[in-house]
Amino acid sequence: MKKKNKLYLECYSGISGDMVVAALLDLGADEEVLKRVLDSVPVSGFRVEISRVKKAGLDVCDFQVILDEDHENHDHDMEYLFGKEDHEHHHEHEHHHEEHEHHHEEHEHHHEEHEHHHEEHEHHHEEHEHHHEEHQHHHEEHEHHHEEHGHHHEHEHRGLREVMEIIEQTEMTSHAKEIAVRIFTILAEAEAKAHGTTLEQVHFHEVGAVDSIVDIIAAAVCLDQLCVTETVIPVLYEGCGQIRCQHGMLPVPVPAVMNIMQEHGLILHATKRRGELVTPTGAAIAAAICTSNHLPEQFRIIKTGMGAGKRAYEVPSILRAMLIEESENLAEKDTIWKLETNIDDCSGECLGYVMDRLMKAGARDVHFTPVYMKKNRPAYQLNVLCKEEQIKTMEEILFRETTTIGIRRVRMDRTILKRKSREIETSCGKAYVKVCESDGETRVYPEYQSVSELAEKSGKSYSEMYQIIQEEGHGRI
Repeated sequence: MKKKNKLYLECYSGISGDMVVAALLDLGADEEVLKRVLDSVPVSGFRVEISRVKKAGLDVCDFQVILDEDHENHDHDMEYLFGKEDHEHHHEHEHHHEEHEHHHEEHEHHHEEHEHHHEEHEHHHEEHEHHHEEHQHHHEEHEHHHEEHGHHHEHEHRGLREVMEIIEQTEMTSHAKEIAVRIFTILAEAEAKAHGTTLEQVHFHEVGAVDSIVDIIAAAVCLDQLCVTETVIPVLYEGCGQIRCQHGMLPVPVPAVMNIMQEHGLILHATKRRGELVTPTGAAIAAAICTSNHLPEQFRIIKTGMGAGKRAYEVPSILRAMLIEESENLAEKDTIWKLETNIDDCSGECLGYVMDRLMKAGARDVHFTPVYMKKNRPAYQLNVLCKEEQIKTMEEILFRETTTIGIRRVRMDRTILKRKSREIETSCGKAYVKVCESDGETRVYPEYQSVSELAEKSGKSYSEMYQIIQEEGHGRI
């Protein structure tokens, strides 16, 4: 059994698909395995480059999907993103002091530019006629190119179903496929909502584009390689203003990003940086893997990785990722909150869904207790254990997903044992155990998954295997 890892993503410069992949590669994901998987992707028109670049003097990893001309996605092009004039202004910002020195000189020449304006107007009609001829010529070239490369417009009409077929044909593990499917589904739902259509009918550039497909598959492969089972994402920093994309000028955050954040409870921090820091692909990855918005009060950093972004904003575009583990020196006194409500008109399927939503949002525990309400109506008391800062999120889920009209809160002090997770070697194989300490006494609690796997492998009962792991664990801790 592979070790389970907790990932922390520090998104102060936003998040995008290529930044995630680069950061995970820098954390130790196997580059050769990734390249082998990407070679198996049944999509043409791309190649990838993995390199080291400098960002604000720091050595960071860069993952780049390079598309051929037929598959170029202009949503990722800086000039297309800002518009030509905005793009030039963006890069000229660094040389503002030089512009200031030349301002007076430019003012003296302003009247000369005004005199030329009339001459430029006379040429405009001729340029328009020439542009029309170029447009006709471009159309003929486009038809000829389509005959030579009949497949090159496939990506413009690639929807969720086609993407799922691509994932299925790719040589990656079943777990990596599950991650990729979840990311694409989140992205598809957000785009479908933004465009007012269904999952089956939506065709959109961000999901169907080759670079998005490669970024998401690569991220899924790297997450699987690193055995990431928990991910902490406290906040996503986002820019402001407007960007130019395939559909015209859109506000930042773009609608797809807003839909993802709203649906999956991601926390947004709006900055005054002009431009897009969070891409739809980046937001979808974050939503798919985030299990908590809160870092442990004390933790150790096992390893750090940094991934480079492509856009040249005032603040360096870097995503920092860390593998962390909670400190063994946790406080023994703790406070927890219990939220409870009685429900007599929700189906079992609805309550099961609510439990999944609450656990994914960071609840410490969720359980149901059968109760009888007035007039002897059978019902369930739904109990949620969470930290104080999670109360608002938990209550929002309960009010949105159940029929309850009231929730009770109880603050509870508790005492917790110091604990740590360890992998041990037993006579039946490797197993994970939870080790707790109390007054100098060490207790070993085998993890369910390890017990069940080794019991099935050895032919022993669950109880026998539990005892074996527990006894042998005491001698190996």
